[in-house]
Amino acid sequence: MTNTELICILEKRFKENMNRHIDVKWDSILERLNEDILLSLKYMEQTGGEPDVIMYDEESDHYIYCDCSKESPIDRRNLCYDNEALDKRKTNKPVSSAVFEAEKHHIELLTEKEYIYLQTLDDFDLKSSSWLLTENETRLLGGAIFGDKRYNRTFIYHNRAESYYSNRGFRGVLKI
Repeated sequence: MTNTELICILEKRFKENMNRHIDVKWDSILERLNEDILLSLKYMEQTGGEPDVIMYDEESDHYIYCDCSKESPIDRRNLCYDNEALDKRKTNKPVSSAVFEAEKHHIELLTEKEYIYLQTLDDFDLKSSSWLLTENETRLLGGAIFGDKRYNRTFIYHNRAESYYSNRGFRGVLKI
């Protein structure tokens, strides 16, 4: 996929989902897209994330891109939480971890607050779940958090960080 093709996909998605970014103009986004940002967005797109702008943060002067696929991105599933958890697995190791893959592609896992906000824009993760950035206190105890939406409610759960499932992936966020 070329950068031009990616920009066309992003612009079309942006215009088709104006409810996600009311009062944001495409030209404002376009002027911030550079090679590094496009590389991260390309990863998000090619792994099934369907990235789109979900807000403008006035305080930091950033537009926030987020994976807006209905379910957790298909090519980012079957991952444990982080490399520490990956190293602890002795059998049936997944190929990688959510934190490592996000860092490798210069995106971040959604925070709990960002995930809850995302769920106000539409219904996401009705059949899947997504790892969320976990506070050190929880992580030091061996756990990690993830979210999904069931029964018209957003739920935040916990699991051992070394666990992984075919329906759990991670959603990325990119601040431009």
